[in-house]
Amino acid sequence: MLNWVWLGLILISIIYAAFTGRMADVSTGLFEGAKSAVTLVIGLVGGMCFMLGIMKVAFDGGLRDAIARLLAPLLRRMFPDVPADHPAMGAMVMNMACNIMGLGNAATPFGLKAMVELSKLNPHPGTASNAMVLFLAINTSAITLMPPTGTIFVRSAAGSAHPEAVWIPTLIATTCSTLAAVSAYYLLRRLTVFQPPATGTAAAGDGSPPPDFGEVEIPAASGPREPMGLGRSILVYGSAAAVLVALVLEGLRLAEEVGASGAIKTLVQTWSFPLLIGGLLLIGVAGRVRVYDSMVEGAKEGLEVAVRIVPYLVAILTAVAMFRESGALDMFIALVSPLTTPLGVPAEVLPMALLRPFSGSGAFGIMSETLTAYGPDSFIGLLTSTLQGSTETTFYVLALYLGAARVADGRHTLAACLTGDVAGFVGAVAACHVFFG
Repeated sequence: MLNWVWLGLILISIIYAAFTGRMADVSTGLFEGAKSAVTLVIGLVGGMCFMLGIMKVAFDGGLRDAIARLLAPLLRRMFPDVPADHPAMGAMVMNMACNIMGLGNAATPFGLKAMVELSKLNPHPGTASNAMVLFLAINTSAITLMPPTGTIFVRSAAGSAHPEAVWIPTLIATTCSTLAAVSAYYLLRRLTVFQPPATGTAAAGDGSPPPDFGEVEIPAASGPREPMGLGRSILVYGSAAAVLVALVLEGLRLAEEVGASGAIKTLVQTWSFPLLIGGLLLIGVAGRVRVYDSMVEGAKEGLEVAVRIVPYLVAILTAVAMFRESGALDMFIALVSPLTTPLGVPAEVLPMALLRPFSGSGAFGIMSETLTAYGPDSFIGLLTSTLQGSTETTFYVLALYLGAARVADGRHTLAACLTGDVAGFVGAVAACHVFFG
């Protein structure tokens, strides 16, 4: 899909510019787009290294395993057809724990393993089982508790005064997305058109068995943890108590100035991110992690990620810059603006909303270019940033996971996932109007 989108942007830019006399502007946009991609990545490196390092500290401190243990009882109720001790359950638990922490790269191997193991329980080979559909509905719309790191540091590189301000709206959007996708799964599975085939009937496929993704380590049952010791206990609980007192005092001061609702909004926007950083570090301290060493180890991955996305950003930012400079984007905005503006949706964010389900790297590039064009702290910039983290790359995830399980008939998987995408969009718009409107 992205191949055709990228090609279309460039060809439309050239053709439209040829008829409007803006070919020189398109040439300028080409070079400026390529230059801005590299500049953007340079600005991203520091932030990516820092945040991935902090996440590694919490990861080593046991946060992921703790989340997994909390999720396990809920997933056993949601997936009654999957035995509690089956490898599929362990893989799903770990996949969702990683997604909640925003560790998409770590989540993928667990997700692939889960689909392969679910296929072994599937009574209708080649057709998605109820468990597969529900798992994918949750996976493509996963609630992410952690801040959208990449988005935040793109905003920072673009000069935002409060780059972390989109965290809570993004959390609201992903919550809406997940609730809608899961609800759609339960509503649609009873429709006749989405019923699995008769017993013994399989959907067409290549007949080959699903690949083996190896063993999955399932966190042990929660048990006694090694005591932190007096020094660590004083550090952890003392720091938490000191920040709590300061938070209360600041809340009381703000309430006198801007009222209770204004105080809450200000605290959420300005305190959430620093408190998260401190909390993640204290989790590492409580888990007896050498926090500096762990942070440096995680930061190395940030550098690798930043280098890896350079070609993708150069490609998409160049194409979008050409499209904008040709005047074709202005024409598109003028056509759809009368329809979207009354709904509180600026037409300028629609390219982002349309591309997000197809390509994460493409949407990332669109977001970056939009922030440069309209400003990171404009409503358009804030909404675009929120949309980036509101859902997953739905079509890519479905193609990857269903292909791994050799599933040809996804039943209502796509419908449930797209319902989540739409709900994430609506949630992002509503949350941005509440916080920034």
